[in-house]
Amino acid sequence: MLNTLTTGFVQRLKDRDETAWFELWDTFGPVLRAQLTRWGKGRIGPETVRDLSQETLAALSDSIERYDPSRGARFSTWLLAIAKHTLGDEIDRRMALKRGAGSRGVNLDETWMRAARDGGVGPDADYESAVFGAKVAKAVRLVERDSEFLDFEIFRRRVIEGQSGKAVAEALGVSEPTVSRRLAKVRDLLRSRLREVVATYSFTEEEMAEPERNGLVLNPTKSDDALFDEAIGDICRRAARARDPGAADPG
Repeated sequence: MLNTLTTGFVQRLKDRDETAWFELWDTFGPVLRAQLTRWGKGRIGPETVRDLSQETLAALSDSIERYDPSRGARFSTWLLAIAKHTLGDEIDRRMALKRGAGSRGVNLDETWMRAARDGGVGPDADYESAVFGAKVAKAVRLVERDSEFLDFEIFRRRVIEGQSGKAVAEALGVSEPTVSRRLAKVRDLLRSRLREVVATYSFTEEEMAEPERNGLVLNPTKSDDALFDEAIGDICRRAARARDPGAADPG
């Protein structure tokens, strides 16, 4: 059974709520751009990738009324189907232009949407990992917005960069107990934001269980904290590499 955050977000999209569409672009735009770049295999440049990712969301806007999350289709799979359609249409257009025949228009019809819903488009593990990473990154951004600078800087250095508590304390001029206390504060807030983000963008029971499968226990005991920090650090670093494959790991 879908939660109110999920159904409410889909309804906001259907109501053409500009804020909801911006949230969607802000959260999943980087994943779409990375996926389109992979599919393009060097045949399309970064500007075309940007345009295609925007066209993907425009196509989603045109067909959002047909999306029924109660049927159990992953929203990420549906988004992937539209992205593949958009890229395929662009490649067809380019081939047609080479032949001098002009572009060929293709409609995003009910058959295509049904294929997405029924698993006709197969997302791979890298894509699903990137989609989950985008949800985590969204939660981290919300925490950064809501946290004091020192608190989040401790979290960033200690968890994302993987520095020791002693190194963080020395760099920031605070005691190690202060590092631990402030890190716990950010960790608690992050768990809260992750619950909200996962609930908003998850449409199946499988998606709702993703945090725990990835080592992010959201209703923890004290012993889960170290594993949670380690998992968050790994996910954030993978997401950074996906956004910028040439970037080195921090720390």
